[in-house]
Amino acid sequence: MDTNNAINCFAALAQPTRLAAFRLLVQHEPDGLPAGEIARVLDVPHNTLSSHLAVLTRCGLAAAERHSRSIVYRADLDRVAETVDFLLHDCCNGRPEACRALPRTNAPKPPAPRHD
Repeated sequence: MDTNNAINCFAALAQPTRLAAFRLLVQHEPDGLPAGEIARVLDVPHNTLSSHLAVLTRCGLAAAERHSRSIVYRADLDRVAETVDFLLHDCCNGRPEACRALPRTNAPKPPAPRHD
């Protein structure tokens, strides 16, 4: 990923409705969500949402696929990984193995083992 692609991804996510839509798509991987369902959940008019989804699709963070009469959107997790890799490329002076591991999610950590 080059700098311009990264900027486009960050710009796409730098808007509240697009960020909410993207996070909703990530929650519904790998199946994705129809555009109408995204609009309903986010309480956004369909034409407004369409514009936001187009921005996410153009930068590669989302992909659309027609299913009969609806369009289903999915997050492109490979593109997300490329974006994160771009951010961390120069970690620890170009030696990411020297950095402490970054958590991949904010999921609850398992309880520490007990030493009884």
